[in-house]
Amino acid sequence: MSRKNILIHSGPPAVYQLRPKKQKLGTLTRMTVGEKKPNKINKTILHVGETGAGKSTLINALINYSMGVKFEDEVWFQIVDEERRSQAEGQTSDVIVYEIFGYEDQTLPYSLTIIDTPGYGDTRGIEYDDIISERLLDLFGSDDGVAEIHAVGLVMKATENRLSDRLMYVFNSVMSLFGKNMEKQIVAFITHSDGKTPKNALEALEAAKIKCAKNKKNEPVHFLFDNRQHEERTEENEASSKHSWDITQTGMDHMMEFLGKSGSQKLMTTVEVLKERIRLKACIQNLRERINLTELKQTEIRETEEAVKKHEEEMKKNQKFTVEVDEVYKDYEEIKLEGSKWTKWWFVLLGFDKAVCCKVCEENCHYPGCTMALIPEHCEVIRRGRCTVCTKKCPASSHVKEKKKYVPKTRKVQKTIKDLKEKYEKSKEESEKESSILENLKKEMIKLTAEKKQWFYESYQHVIRLEKIALNVDAVSTIVHLDFLIEKMKEEEDTEKVQKLEEMRSRVDERTRAAHWYKFTQIQSGIRNIGKSFPWKK
Repeated sequence: MSRKNILIHSGPPAVYQLRPKKQKLGTLTRMTVGEKKPNKINKTILHVGETGAGKSTLINALINYSMGVKFEDEVWFQIVDEERRSQAEGQTSDVIVYEIFGYEDQTLPYSLTIIDTPGYGDTRGIEYDDIISERLLDLFGSDDGVAEIHAVGLVMKATENRLSDRLMYVFNSVMSLFGKNMEKQIVAFITHSDGKTPKNALEALEAAKIKCAKNKKNEPVHFLFDNRQHEERTEENEASSKHSWDITQTGMDHMMEFLGKSGSQKLMTTVEVLKERIRLKACIQNLRERINLTELKQTEIRETEEAVKKHEEEMKKNQKFTVEVDEVYKDYEEIKLEGSKWTKWWFVLLGFDKAVCCKVCEENCHYPGCTMALIPEHCEVIRRGRCTVCTKKCPASSHVKEKKKYVPKTRKVQKTIKDLKEKYEKSKEESEKESSILENLKKEMIKLTAEKKQWFYESYQHVIRLEKIALNVDAVSTIVHLDFLIEKMKEEEDTEKVQKLEEMRSRVDERTRAAHWYKFTQIQSGIRNIGKSFPWKK
């Protein structure tokens, strides 16, 4: 036995902890056993499920199956330390990649890569799930990452007779990450199985309308696994231990047969879906800020208009006569993180202390959430060298990523007739007209209103693009954006777009409502857990 492995339990079976090579890439973790051979085929499986569903045991079972471990060998290897993992499961947003090389042709003609997504739907709040999505984007989009997936395994217990709100949320979130080409790669991994057909679990998946591969019976493609292969064997439980082993062995055989026949799906569409969701979120966040700024400017114009009308005669007689208004301006200020020292450290690690901003438009193009891009050119909101978010769609070179962001503010100022002319009149001819200030105030108001309408249209286009490419456009993460856009489009009386958005919204059924409710409750829980407020709410 290799010295690299640690004996945990003498057994039978003797349980060994594998000592994989560990690489930490930001909050991506890669655990590798053996050396990759360039000419060998590799198959990739993504695992998704709740804490306690049996993901860790299933990953270990895949490792043992790949290594060719048999029941009679009376040995068990684990790459996941299940006890320590269960303690840390709710404390990490890592995406963990397990790789097993060097055992090709023991059982399988290929090596395995297993991607695990711990922490989805935990009690810290929804922003942490967005972080996991960004980690997956980084993994799928990087040169040394994962370019294709052969199966997405929805891990759930055989005893599930309905999907809990949390599990609904987890599955819904993952479905929202993929392109439409991934549907036939999505399967169910049924754990804690006794070997019988898991009717309740399959009916629960059907009732939840989870999009996935179907078998000849039009059931969700599923594979059965027991979770007791590592448990100590005695004379009394020898038969049941062998039965448990056989259930998982059969499940593995069927799963590998599926992998061999199904082929793989390139992740180019999935990467674009992930980026489009990030752009939509950034666009809506930027849109809210621009609307807020516009409404402040409109208030300033109304106040100025009222003051000019009230004091028109005084201003004509006295060029130095002043009126007081709330002038709108932007301040470029330091991002202040709130909460405990641990919370601040965590958010700095994740990159929430920085924002991608346009220096030309003076806008926050990606904040919060730009966690992986070291420079603006690599940010997801930059497409083909230009920003998809800021008002003028400026080139990446006009952007910075710093520990600062733009904040709209107002200040009381005194304005003379000369000040108002300089601000609102565009030409010498206009300045000679006595009524030009009031006329230009009206023009400015019309211009601001037209700009708002254009911004709504840009956000609408992000949603329409998602509908074309995403496997699950009716995702929980999209609902809040649909609600916002519907409200604003109604204000603009754009009935055509309102109808389209409401049709999309109407497709949100009970499964998504349950997931949405879980998301809402977890937002509240997350706020309580990490402090009085998220740092970006200030």
